[in-house]
Amino acid sequence: MAVGIIVCGAAGRMGRTLINLVTQSSELTLVGAVEAAGLASVGRDVGESAGLGTLHVPIVDSLEKVIRPDAVTLDFTNSAAAVAHLRTAVKHAAPIVIGSTGYTQPEQAELDRLAPQTRAVVAPNMSVGINVLLQLVRMAARTLGADFDPEIVEIHHKTKIDAPSGTALQLGRAVASALGRDFEKSAVFGRQGITGQRNPNEIGMMTLRGGDAVGDHTVIFAGLGERLELTHRAQSRDCLARGALRAATWLINQPVGRYSMADVLGLK
Repeated sequence: MAVGIIVCGAAGRMGRTLINLVTQSSELTLVGAVEAAGLASVGRDVGESAGLGTLHVPIVDSLEKVIRPDAVTLDFTNSAAAVAHLRTAVKHAAPIVIGSTGYTQPEQAELDRLAPQTRAVVAPNMSVGINVLLQLVRMAARTLGADFDPEIVEIHHKTKIDAPSGTALQLGRAVASALGRDFEKSAVFGRQGITGQRNPNEIGMMTLRGGDAVGDHTVIFAGLGERLELTHRAQSRDCLARGALRAATWLINQPVGRYSMADVLGLK
């Protein structure tokens, strides 16, 4: 039986990508589409919005109108909307996959409280490749140890509103955990002026923004006489969407709990 999918942010770039992929799959079926109230796309058929012709699924302005416990909601919107959608998912005991980033501290605290109350996959990056990179980064950090200086560089399109990316922060925390460091105390977000010699406990975080770059992340371990660089490049948003749909098909059969992409991929 095909898994029902509800897409939040249905008229956005990621929403349209998700809808295209769902319609190409025999294992998935689109049962709902949601956009922010007041947008011109609300009320239109989501297929027309995505350039696919009529799909007989109207875009509505509230997840409340379409959510159901036997369908998985996919959220690639913004931090405030994602938390609101999670509240709705908890209320209806419905599964949800959240790929939104950029949470404020109160939003993050609410997300952390609510996510275990339903079936939820929460990940700043749904790409399968990125989640394999996280495992490789942990292994490299543990093996190389304190003799190698970790630096993280990321670039995204010029319209991205949060920096560093949620993925870069996740990579930084993976390095810190593997080295037994406190990320909040070790992270250095850019450098300028006479900074003095690099502190051996630093984890450098460098953010680049420009053009239409989907997202590149590089973790550098710089040692004496050698340097290891681990890089993931997203060539299109399809990799994020495909990972999210993989998470959805996995989540529908799981018990209540908060999960990560490592759980989905069996990397733990």
